Amino acid sequence: MSPRRRAMFAVLAAIVVLAVGGFALRGLLRREPVRVPDQGVLGAVLLVPGYGGGTEGVDRLAAAVRAGGRAATVVEMPDGGTGDLVVQADVLDDAVGQALRRAPSVDVIGYSAGGVVARLWAQRHDGVHKARRIVTLGSPHQGARLAAAGAAGLPGACPAACQQLTPGSTLLAQLKSPVPNPPQWLSVWTEQDQTVVPPDSARLDGAVDVDIQQACPGREVAHGDLPTDDYVTGLVLDAIGTAPIGPAPPC
Repeated sequence: MSPRRRAMFAVLAAIVVLAVGGFALRGLLRREPVRVPDQGVLGAVLLVPGYGGGTEGVDRLAAAVRAGGRAATVVEMPDGGTGDLVVQADVLDDAVGQALRRAPSVDVIGYSAGGVVARLWAQRHDGVHKARRIVTLGSPHQGARLAAAGAAGLPGACPAACQQLTPGSTLLAQLKSPVPNPPQWLSVWTEQDQTVVPPDSARLDGAVDVDIQQACPGREVAHGDLPTDDYVTGLVLDAIGTAPIGPAPPC
């Protein structure tokens, strides 16, 4: 082949490459952004138990969710919920992945330390594009003095999650505040909480915040009552509905 013909073929090849590249670039520019879950379309509900792994309370809350026609799964955590919260967030993401095979999105309800797990999951596992709503119940978002006392007085009796829930811990400091929106967030807590102390550690910047006694003066709700109290259950069911999460109604 003559040098002139080789040069001509080289020019044609370059034109083809540029044309293909241009089509690809235009395709990328036209591509729609990744969507966030549609707030009007209900998906699966996942419930995360608290420190210690007991599920009786969240099982009752899950039953109330199912009674309303929703699919609800209680996600059991390894080590009874006392192990590394990062690992627990990974376990939750596995459950979310399974749920998303049959649902357009998830609503996540975290009780006590389970709410911190839900928050950690949302931050580490792209919860913005997976979760429609996230609800936390009595969750120590700023840590709990009980965890600090355990870490200081009985280090051997304070496993990974206990240490991570100490006020000012590295893990808590790494959580973004305010939380991203979407998803929509609800944080419910009780002034009578003697487990998460101070109780207002459950306040969550960026969430709709519900202090039960402010919304419902005189109502007796301890930390362990949060997943089963009728008023709280109503708040949760409303929060995972299709209407935007709003201020708590009076009881």
